[in-house]
Amino acid sequence: MENFIYHNPTKLIFGKDQLQALSEELPKYGKNILLVYGGGSIKKNGLYDQVLTLLKELNVNIHELAGVEPNPRLSTVRKGIEICRNENIDFMLAVGGGSVIDCTKAIAAGAEYEGDVWDIINKKVTATKALPFGTVLTLAATGSEMNPDSVITNWETNEKYVWGSAVTHPVFSILDPVNTMSVPRDQTIYGMVDMMSHVFEQYFHNVKNTPLQDRMCYSVLQTVIETAPKLLEDLQSYEHRETILYSGTIA
Repeated sequence: MENFIYHNPTKLIFGKDQLQALSEELPKYGKNILLVYGGGSIKKNGLYDQVLTLLKELNVNIHELAGVEPNPRLSTVRKGIEICRNENIDFMLAVGGGSVIDCTKAIAAGAEYEGDVWDIINKKVTATKALPFGTVLTLAATGSEMNPDSVITNWETNEKYVWGSAVTHPVFSILDPVNTMSVPRDQTIYGMVDMMSHVFEQYFHNVKNTPLQDRMCYSVLQTVIETAPKLLEDLQSYEHRETILYSGTIA
């Protein structure tokens, strides 16, 4: 086993109807909020309206960055940074899956950096400061809701990097399995494959004496393997969505 330091400051808020926790969490950070989301699925399933209602009840100033792409683009990150600087954003709320959260992490770091955010993403510099942000997860897959890592694509240079910093953990993440029930069958499958691949990345190593770590990997893999067929037979099962959602976070 290698030496390590483990520190995860993200507050995980898990379960049905936990969106109400926004009323308690958001007032800690300020009045100017940037809401970040993707292609519009949260408007179709009603989550957007729920979030907006809660934000309005808190009497905050709401700004929006919509249209975050799968494999989020550097151009979208820069657009978000511009909004943060122009509107004096105090806090960001990412509502969506891993790509939305990854984009939000890059915006958070870039908004507090005097240079170009690409310097952080391509690891020329390490982010030492970031705007605080939280997440409302809608897809069981990447685990971005519980880690500091992000993947951003620069289409102009055909480069794509994984990066992260100690300052880019979400301060809280709200995980309600109900918000994953509208995810289509194929995307549900892709998410489960993704979380399994993350476990494989940790399991296949050359380090000796890791019995506990290996068994942690086994437990996540076995849980996904056992639950996946059941979920695909009943995509509206809260019980199976719940199990898979938490498996993705642990993975």
